[in-house]
Amino acid sequence: MLRLTEIKLPFGHAEDEIKAAILKRLGLAADELTGYVIFKRGVDARKSHAILYNYTLDVTLRDEAAILARFSNDPHIKLAPDTSYHFVTHASSDFISMKLNSKRPVVIGMGPAGLFAGLLLAQMGFRPLILERGKAVRERTKDTFGLWRHGVLNPESNVQFGEGGAGTFSDGKLYSQIKDPRYLSRKVLEEFVNAGAPEEILYESHPHIGTFRLVGMVEKMRETILALGGEIRFESRVDDIVITDGQVTGVKLASGEHIATHHLVLAVGHSARDTFEMIHKRGIYIEAKPFSIGLRIEHPQSLIDSARFGKNAGNPQLGAADYKLVHHASNGRSVYSFCMCPGGTVVAAASEPGRVVTNGMSQYSRNERNANAGIVVGITPEDYPANDTDTQSPLAGVEFQRRWESRAYELGGSNYQAPGQLVGDFLAGRPSTTFGEVQPSYTPGVHLTDLSTALPEFAIAAIREALPAFAKQIKGFDLADAVLTGVETRTSSPIRIKRNDNDLQSINTRGLYPTGEGAGYAGGILSAAVDGIRVAEAVALSMIAS
Repeated sequence: MLRLTEIKLPFGHAEDEIKAAILKRLGLAADELTGYVIFKRGVDARKSHAILYNYTLDVTLRDEAAILARFSNDPHIKLAPDTSYHFVTHASSDFISMKLNSKRPVVIGMGPAGLFAGLLLAQMGFRPLILERGKAVRERTKDTFGLWRHGVLNPESNVQFGEGGAGTFSDGKLYSQIKDPRYLSRKVLEEFVNAGAPEEILYESHPHIGTFRLVGMVEKMRETILALGGEIRFESRVDDIVITDGQVTGVKLASGEHIATHHLVLAVGHSARDTFEMIHKRGIYIEAKPFSIGLRIEHPQSLIDSARFGKNAGNPQLGAADYKLVHHASNGRSVYSFCMCPGGTVVAAASEPGRVVTNGMSQYSRNERNANAGIVVGITPEDYPANDTDTQSPLAGVEFQRRWESRAYELGGSNYQAPGQLVGDFLAGRPSTTFGEVQPSYTPGVHLTDLSTALPEFAIAAIREALPAFAKQIKGFDLADAVLTGVETRTSSPIRIKRNDNDLQSINTRGLYPTGEGAGYAGGILSAAVDGIRVAEAVALSMIAS
């Protein structure tokens, strides 16, 4: 099988034009092509009047060797790589059972990293125990709606905590820019398809699923883990990790129960602040890392569609348009769009009482009236509040987040409404009093105010400079009636639980495997799931060797 890249066809082309493009590209007669599959398809909308599909195709030919020799210097015609997943161990069930007679592997957290770590361990026969502090995904959804509809926050069951992780209430984006030489992301996508995702996610360059579909998929993956001998316990918060002579020997639950293990996967997500505090007290090495903070912006989706697709705006084949924007401000800060949600809503994502956090979410259809995205500013540990000692705490970023989330709670009226401001007023430096063309989607509601004190001065200045600059790329981006909502603080984990490159264990605690966003090794559903697979493999190899 050969892989052809950069096969471009006009938007709206007929299916048989793909075959014609292959034959033309290779200079072949029709009977020499025996088949093809679409490996990847992207939309090139840089010229809105001439939108193209850009294909990567895997083709089978009668004489592939001759074709490959003829195009040996063409970087766009190569042997197709093996993208199938290969398990790292094929030990017998008896051997694995003998290993498990002592202590089974334990996974803390059931977001994408924990879910895939548990799934892979189960598929390899290691019957993992997964501990999730939150609830099963449907019960968790009810609690989440309790905040959105009634302003009632459950600190243990919300957008951040529960089966499926924070990505469950998002756009369900399934693409990443991570290096992936083993095509582990393909394994992730195939497992999602097995669990009910549409097959198009295997080849679309920017696949997404949406919250409602993710709920059912997570449940099916749970059933698979259980069928393979795994165990899952909800509402089981881990309050302590037991360490003996630098080796993990167990965990202690909030209920007081002790569970013995020598292999502990830590997949707690970027908002498990109490867990971060606990592992810091236990002497597990962590360090502060950069992240970003900012505001959510909402425009009419039709404005984004027109700017990106021109005369093709609204075509159902293209769907709702997205964007990706970056501006380097004069004060040295980088401002960029984050977690852009076409046809979506801004959601309440708080996990601690007395704080307001925003995020974005879309359903698979992406048919809500507004587009939204985080407009965020990069920060570093040097921006975190100074400590009284000479050494800054690695948890200083957590306190930085809390400070601005508490401020947002105050600005919003101290009832979980979010503070908001119209873009025109934000740029002019005056408070907003009345909504215009754009009605915000955030519930339990948006309280109009002045956002100039919702973030550090450097962030406000950088965003004010960036919005008109973004309008040069997307006409109308600085629409006066567009709505800004605060605050976006959970872009990524404020810490990194540092691990060795070779065995993926904590650099100073044997048997502890930090993974995913919370550990600082991923950013999004796909990259977290891939990291979970890598950690599961490391655990399996360690258990076989021990």
